[in-house]
Amino acid sequence: MLMVALIVGGLLLLFAGGEMLVRGSVGVARRLGMSELLIGLTLVGFGTSMPEMVTSLQALSDDAVGLSVGNVIGSNVANVLLVIGAACLISPIITHPRALARDGLFMVAATVLFAVVLWFDMFTRLVGLGFVAILIVYLTTSVILDRRKNSPAAVVHSGEAEVIQTHEPLWLSLVLALAGIAGVVIGAKLLVTGGSDLARVFGISETVIGLSIVAVGTSLPELVTSIMSAAKGKADVALGNVLGSNIFNILAIMGVSATVYPFSVIGQPAASGAKPVDVQALEYAPGESLVGMQDMGALALSVFLLVLFAYTGRKLARWEGAVLLGAYALYMALSFNLLPHFGDLV
Repeated sequence: MLMVALIVGGLLLLFAGGEMLVRGSVGVARRLGMSELLIGLTLVGFGTSMPEMVTSLQALSDDAVGLSVGNVIGSNVANVLLVIGAACLISPIITHPRALARDGLFMVAATVLFAVVLWFDMFTRLVGLGFVAILIVYLTTSVILDRRKNSPAAVVHSGEAEVIQTHEPLWLSLVLALAGIAGVVIGAKLLVTGGSDLARVFGISETVIGLSIVAVGTSLPELVTSIMSAAKGKADVALGNVLGSNIFNILAIMGVSATVYPFSVIGQPAASGAKPVDVQALEYAPGESLVGMQDMGALALSVFLLVLFAYTGRKLARWEGAVLLGAYALYMALSFNLLPHFGDLV
């Protein structure tokens, strides 16, 4: 019961904290005269990714590497299959290939880069700084191009900010932002503690916990924002929000995480003084990667389906949303061994 209370309490605090942080920071930015374009490009993406950021850092500080990396992979998969799938069911998404071309291609490139670094287990401090530098260059270039050319992408990014309705005075926006940060930090601590204990008690890998419970919980801000956008007839903004969030998840979260806590995804025996971990019970022997091909395959499939559906036909229909949701349900069933793995059938 204590583990369940920690997980539920952590999820609630992450959700509430993330919402307050986004609302408060956007309110402060508007009061200070920041443009909707810049708010959409930076604050919305960063704010909705803050739960993943704090959770990943907290997990690494507790030596729960699988939970940290699984959180990022699972969040990106959930953003596409769960969030976009749900938004499509509410309202079909009319896509504008020119408006989404830059962000879409950059998301694919960031995902490929992440897969390469993961494959070669190169999450060093230098690589982390490189990820952050790439993100800064991308954001700077995007702002310059959108302002100079008044590109279609600028309309999408401005729409991401416009979905966040704020009318609070400056002081209240500041209070909301600070309260949001506190909620996210405390929620991350509770969620990581509860998730790690759950993994140890039931012999489930921390990676699976990160890919599922933690990933869905930290993706709630994106889910709420996308559903709000779809309900207001701005479903295309939901797609732009997911593209930006996935970019932030890889470059900002993994970049900052590797910079602060350089780590390895290769399973190691528990260090002296650490919480006892039965590595065999967690299905990972020393020297084995904490991230399996099934998880990277799910990430690759989610990117492929998103690109296929978004850039063909100029529309994400309801049936395509159902396909995305079905794919996510299948992935979760495989992750928790509710279905036989493909290798077991051979």
